[in-house]
Amino acid sequence: MSTEALSADGLPPLREVVRRHGLEPKKALGQNFLFDLNLTGRIARSAGALEGVTVVEVGPGPGGLTRALLAAGAERVVAIERDPRALPALSEIAAHYPGRLDVIDADAVGFDPRPLVGDGPVRIVANLPYNVATVLLTGWLGAETRDDAWPPWWESATLMFQREVAERIVADESDRANYGRLGVLCGWRTQATILFDVAPSAFVPPPKVTSSIVHLRPRPDPLPCRIADLERVTRAAFGQRRKMLRQSLKAATPDPARLLAAAGLPETARAEEIPVAGFVALARALEAGGSRESAP
Repeated sequence: MSTEALSADGLPPLREVVRRHGLEPKKALGQNFLFDLNLTGRIARSAGALEGVTVVEVGPGPGGLTRALLAAGAERVVAIERDPRALPALSEIAAHYPGRLDVIDADAVGFDPRPLVGDGPVRIVANLPYNVATVLLTGWLGAETRDDAWPPWWESATLMFQREVAERIVADESDRANYGRLGVLCGWRTQATILFDVAPSAFVPPPKVTSSIVHLRPRPDPLPCRIADLERVTRAAFGQRRKMLRQSLKAATPDPARLLAAAGLPETARAEEIPVAGFVALARALEAGGSRESAP
């Protein structure tokens, strides 16, 4: 291939890579590829300066964002890809950046990258497959494993979601339409911000929705409570979000009035009116109730 046909990073254009390796996006894998290297470069820069940083990427596909991360100076990228068709294309990138790209043939759901990332700073940067995006995020926040250890192994996460999911991630009680369990969990343990939107036309194939890049930074000292208790009270409260808490919390405790009094919250409030600190207070009251609380 002539040098005129190469991209700025010295690798073939992504469309050529996809064609050569037969990497047509699969709906079952939630694949929507980004071919615009200016856009992938913008996403990489949104993660901050990457010199000396190990980046964990999920679902790299043909490697557009992977290339941008390496070109932006990431010391190392650990790319987790479950589609075996993409592995040869990613191997070409690894050869172009010797010693800086580790491709892991695995499903990111349930996969623990911590043994692979070393002791330096680690950031997660990914165009997440939409069908597993929230599962991955809540796993990194500890909700899937009931992990109360915090701060986490990553120092920031720069992730792409559907716009409606992004709005739920950053929502608090001032945005009642979008506020829910996800907003409580993310608001409790992180500072989350929507950075910018990505139009459907940027993808192949174009999804039916707008996407958003969300940046999450762990709070060093979130209000203390057990994550299992926080999950329990938010599941009950938002499971019947139109009902008053004295009714909806019956799914979490046989005595909602006692729980609400211990948390200093009114019985007539609804879930969407309670700030993160209020849910933490409920979780702490649930823990303090101990064996008096029945399992949901």
